[in-house]
Amino acid sequence: MQPDIFVIADRTFSSRLIVGTGKYSSPAVMVRAHDASGADMITVAVRRVNISDRSSARGPREHSEPSSGAESLLDYIDTAKYFLLPNTAGCYTADEAVRTARLGREAGLSHWVKLEVIGDEKTLFPDNEALLDATRILVREGFVVLPYTTDDPVVCRKLQDAGAAAIMPLGAPIGSGLGIQNVNNLRIIRELARIPLIVDAGVGTASDAALAMELGADGVLMNTAIAGAQDPVAMAESMKLAVRAGRLAYLAGRIPRKLYASASSPIEGLVGR
Repeated sequence: MQPDIFVIADRTFSSRLIVGTGKYSSPAVMVRAHDASGADMITVAVRRVNISDRSSARGPREHSEPSSGAESLLDYIDTAKYFLLPNTAGCYTADEAVRTARLGREAGLSHWVKLEVIGDEKTLFPDNEALLDATRILVREGFVVLPYTTDDPVVCRKLQDAGAAAIMPLGAPIGSGLGIQNVNNLRIIRELARIPLIVDAGVGTASDAALAMELGADGVLMNTAIAGAQDPVAMAESMKLAVRAGRLAYLAGRIPRKLYASASSPIEGLVGR
């Protein structure tokens, strides 16, 4: 088997699992979950980072350790170990998302961005028209853009053509834990995509992550499934193993589905035959 390398833009990653930073019961639990996940890319909301003190990105440290200044989420992320992927969570217009991405870059977070433009407050579904506009603008400005979108093959193709470095269709609504709702759409997107496909949102448990990878996703991004679990650290480890297992199964090639049974042992040549 050829080496299985995960590359986005010009960067190679050792893990195909990307994790978030929200909803944890404490920063200390988040640090342990990140470590257990084996991830080497972590997404952070620009609006949750104390970007006035970018130098605080030295972590991780224990939550009980006193801080010399205003506490920042970056105090708990070791940026020598993890690659930061800023995101534009909470943005509802293309202009707002573009400004937020620029703010993150100017603060020294990254020229990469997980681009989110929400179109509906209740479902948190993306506004794909605004997402395309923002993608085109940020790509022209030199950003590496990873847009969060619906599982619409046409929209994914347009984002690819707009210069996105990866496409990130949802498996189900953000935080729902429903798992992959439209298997066939993801199969179509996989067939058409020339850039990495990362399933983003909707994963609830390890089998959901494994299924995403078995369908041919290059990676999975999740937050609530880990942070909201009864034991986030154990769930993080299970997600690490599920992503690895699903990827290996995809590369190995599953047997075809058949309507009727097929004996595991051949019957030709048996006594009495």
